[in-house]
Amino acid sequence: MLPTLALLLAVLYLFALWHLHRSGIRWPVQRTVWWLLGVATLILMTATGLDGYGIRLFSVHMVQHMTLSMFSPVLLALGAPVTLLLRVLPTRHGGGWNLRKGLLALLHSRFAQFVTHPGVTTGLFLMSLYGLYFTPVFDYLMRTMWGHNLMLVHFLVIGMLYFWGILGVDPSPREASRGVRRLAPPVLAILELFITVPFHAFFGVVVMMSVAPIVGFYTYPVPGWTISPLADQSLGDGIAWGFTELPTLLVLGALFLRWQSAATRHDRVADRKAAQDGDAERVAYNSYLAAIGARDDRSETAP
Repeated sequence: MLPTLALLLAVLYLFALWHLHRSGIRWPVQRTVWWLLGVATLILMTATGLDGYGIRLFSVHMVQHMTLSMFSPVLLALGAPVTLLLRVLPTRHGGGWNLRKGLLALLHSRFAQFVTHPGVTTGLFLMSLYGLYFTPVFDYLMRTMWGHNLMLVHFLVIGMLYFWGILGVDPSPREASRGVRRLAPPVLAILELFITVPFHAFFGVVVMMSVAPIVGFYTYPVPGWTISPLADQSLGDGIAWGFTELPTLLVLGALFLRWQSAATRHDRVADRKAAQDGDAERVAYNSYLAAIGARDDRSETAP
């Protein structure tokens, strides 16, 4: 199911690019590369032997979890799928509904503002760790193939929801939510990214200090593999603890490039405006400073 979904995502994205090319609209090449890399990680985690070993070994399952929740979502979010969809879908003026109007209505809905709020996305992201492994939910889902696939889809969806707001490549409903507007976007993105770090560290400490498997599904060793469940759990703990470094660096790099690009655009707009009005704003500010200086001089020379 999941490899088919990954291939479908790649085909739909490339079809949208073909439609844009026919319309004469340019699309950044790097966004396509990011999207296809994200699809490749989905296929690697679900269509290769990793998926089979993930059912037998906790450490391999943790590779799947970390990749699908922290690495694949970052790559897919950098592909800007919502922006691409809004550019491809036709605009209909007047009454009536179409897919584009429905998508915009969803983006501006109160439900979308709620689920994309930083507090909600961060809570859901952390619950993927604590609510899954420290409750009976994990063992219940691993009983069936559908439950296992549902868990992997959950990792991907929650990760997409979390990094969608942090990266800010696509339009996000959180821009209109109350409370979020009080913080500058760069400050909010950094805060939201690093607030999960101590929780990941605490999860790693708890698993490291555990003297028994934290989930019942991996309690018994695989016959003939001579792999201790506790040793495998310890390896999975190290993977969960250290895996956060790469996605964090990738997100920070993307945020830095985005802010640098925004600053460059702001400088270009300011230079263009100054060329058109003779830099009236700077002249007015200098006149204001000169007036203040003259007033201070008169006050000093007055008896």
